Amino acid sequence: MLDQKDILYAPWRSDYVSGEKIEGCVFCHISSHADDDESLHVLYRDDRCFVVMNRYPYTPGHFMIIPHHHTDSLEELDSETWLHLADLAQKGVRLLKESFNAQGVNIGMNLGGAAGAGIAEHIHLHLVPRWRGDTNFITSIGGTRVYSSDFEKIYQKILSEIPNYFKEC
Repeated sequence: MLDQKDILYAPWRSDYVSGEKIEGCVFCHISSHADDDESLHVLYRDDRCFVVMNRYPYTPGHFMIIPHHHTDSLEELDSETWLHLADLAQKGVRLLKESFNAQGVNIGMNLGGAAGAGIAEHIHLHLVPRWRGDTNFITSIGGTRVYSSDFEKIYQKILSEIPNYFKEC
């Protein structure tokens, strides 16, 4: 039987389980709604890709770079888009290190559901800022992440730095 002290409340997750669900691909929805960038937490967009905050991040400042082209196959993505995505990744890493004081950055793609992709139908590249000592027992033992910063404040901070780092795209 669970004791009250064994319960960890995470009210910000209620939108994930009970919120409005988008029909179809969530990334295509974001791609096609440029007029809603602020409410969708888009940091940057151009004709090939967009950069968006991860709504359910591993660490504060976790964002993704996503091609507008809907595909689940990296091998089918045209080379120009892949190279552009890589260029945006370099700029994103620089932003996280210089403006967000990240001591390191994890970069990764989970290609397909078997590889752990939560949204397997549309490839996307994660940039996850890291700091020494930013993980603790709660992730390993409790299967829970502690997010110590306000999501909206982090979005606004990174958004304010985007023009300084993504100006050459």
